[in-house]
Amino acid sequence: MTRRIFLTLLGAYFALPLLAALLYSLATRWTDTPLPDGYTLEHWAKLFTEPEVVGALGRSLLLSAVVVAVDIVLVVPAAYWSVVHNPRIGSLIQTIAVIPFAVPWVVVGAGIQLVTASFAPQLFHTFWLLAAATAAISFPFMYWAVESALLAAGAVQLSEAAATCGANPAQTLTRVVLPAIKGGVVSGALLVVATAMNEFALAKILVGVSYETLPLWSARQFVSRTLSDPNALAVVTVFTFGFLFALSALVVRLGRGRVTTIGRTLR
Repeated sequence: MTRRIFLTLLGAYFALPLLAALLYSLATRWTDTPLPDGYTLEHWAKLFTEPEVVGALGRSLLLSAVVVAVDIVLVVPAAYWSVVHNPRIGSLIQTIAVIPFAVPWVVVGAGIQLVTASFAPQLFHTFWLLAAATAAISFPFMYWAVESALLAAGAVQLSEAAATCGANPAQTLTRVVLPAIKGGVVSGALLVVATAMNEFALAKILVGVSYETLPLWSARQFVSRTLSDPNALAVVTVFTFGFLFALSALVVRLGRGRVTTIGRTLR
């Protein structure tokens, strides 16, 4: 009974702010009543026809896709090598992975800004600098998810079995290990996407208005006295949550697959 009460209160704690944002995104007016005076889809239809919003959303999605690709290409082989071939470097990688959480991202952005201004000023205010910085701060999410999947799938035993069948390291990684850790890679990618989609500090410091992402657009709307549209901000909040929730549901569905056997993957 106590557990149910606790879970109910916890669910209400997280659900009520989202419900309030959803109602506000649909409200015609909301004065001093518990519920809005009326409902409309005009705010949703209007927002996603504005070029600024569509452009900011497209830039955020592009940034997320590039960051996910970079982290998968760099992190998956590194995690595989750490778990299977050189476990001693695991502690070093774990220490590096903690740095983005030990150092505020504002400080990270300021440091990257100073270094870039001194050694590569042509990269400043560019998409690629933002993508590289975002990939650097979000790689721990990918690494921890992939490492856990490797350990759970028995990557060491899979690699040894593949080697006895004549597979080289590249074949082992791509045809044996990757299918077995697909759920971990997708889970890590979801966390990376959530970070890239909602990152504000790095984008503000490194690119600013030259590459306005959805969080930057929301912040500009929030502080502006002439452009501020609370209903539009509520729509963006609900949309972002719904998008990430859909990705989470996809992760759960993909995670239900069975691990492919060694003999089948080597055919």
